[in-house]
Amino acid sequence: MVSELAILEDGRRVLLHAERGFTLTARSTGVPGGVIPLVETRESITPNVLNAVLPDDAEESAEEHPWSWLAELARARGLDATAEDLRALPYQVVFTDTVTRWLAPT
Repeated sequence: MVSELAILEDGRRVLLHAERGFTLTARSTGVPGGVIPLVETRESITPNVLNAVLPDDAEESAEEHPWSWLAELARARGLDATAEDLRALPYQVVFTDTVTRWLAPT
């Protein structure tokens, strides 16, 4: 699952949405014991995460991210935010502890 959230100045996290995702596939290469070695790293799955949150019509709209929609979601949760406000903030991909443990060491 891929979520987008706002991190407030006091450190609180406000979930904006959690309705996106992507799938990775692992294939066995005949490793003895059926163990499939993990080859995914933060660097290898970050583009998948970013693709999951891009607007479906990003190529046609030329909008790199759905800032207006995210601002609407933020306002619905009581935050005072505009698309311009959000666009000016740093955008980070943060992995949960579970995903971090699953990833291959870099």
